[in-house]
Parts: sequence; C-alpha cells; structure tokens
Amino acid sequence: MPRNAGPGPIGRARDWLDERGKAAWLIAMILGFVVFWPIGLALLAYMIWSKRMFGCNKRSHASRYHAVPTGNSAFDAYREETLKRLEDEHGEFMDFLQKLREAKDKAEFDQFMEQRDTKADH
Repeated sequence: MPRNAGPGPIGRARDWLDERGKAAWLIAMILGFVVFWPIGLALLAYMIWSKRMFGCNKRSHASRYHAVPTGNSAFDAYREETLKRLEDEHGEFMDFLQKLREAKDKAEFDQFMEQRDTKADH
C-alpha cells in the first residue's frame, strides 16, 4: 500500500462518524453493545481515550488529509507543504479560540465575584 494512500476502513469509519458528531458515536456505541457487547465496550474505551466522549475533537498532530500521489513530484511536494501549513494554521487558530474562551470565562467569573462582593457589602 502506498504511503499516502489514505486511511484504511477503520480510519474512514472514524472520519465518517466524526463528520456526523457526538450523536453518531453514541449511536455506534449503543449498536455495538446490542450486536456484541465487546464491540460497544471497545467503542466506549476509544471514545474516552480519544476524548470524543467529552466533546474535545482535537486529534493528535497526525495529518488528516491523505492525497494520492499524482506522479508530479514538484506538485506533490507543494501540495504536502501547503496542507501541512494549513493544518498548522488551523491548530494555531484552534488554540487561539481556546484562549479566547478561557479569557471570556475568567472575565465573566471575575465580574460575578465583583458583583457578589458588592452585594455582600450592602
């Protein structure tokens, strides 16, 4: 199998479920328990291990995009470099959004504490 052939059937199933969200993972897990309980247990363990159970979709830094080589080595190299750059930018953007959420949460908490303190003083 060529190096850039893409994910196997399990990887494609994982990506298909990821596209449909957490509900699809839960349905797959329940169906796994109904069909054969070790399948459901394996899906539950995977969901917890990969943080899909708790809404964190961040995967490892492994490449998501698998492109079949075109035969043009210059284009393939350019495409790989561009996809890597886009993935890095996406990761940086997701980190930035997480920091924004944390800052907003802290600001809201600080505002709540100030309001609580002013109410306690009266």
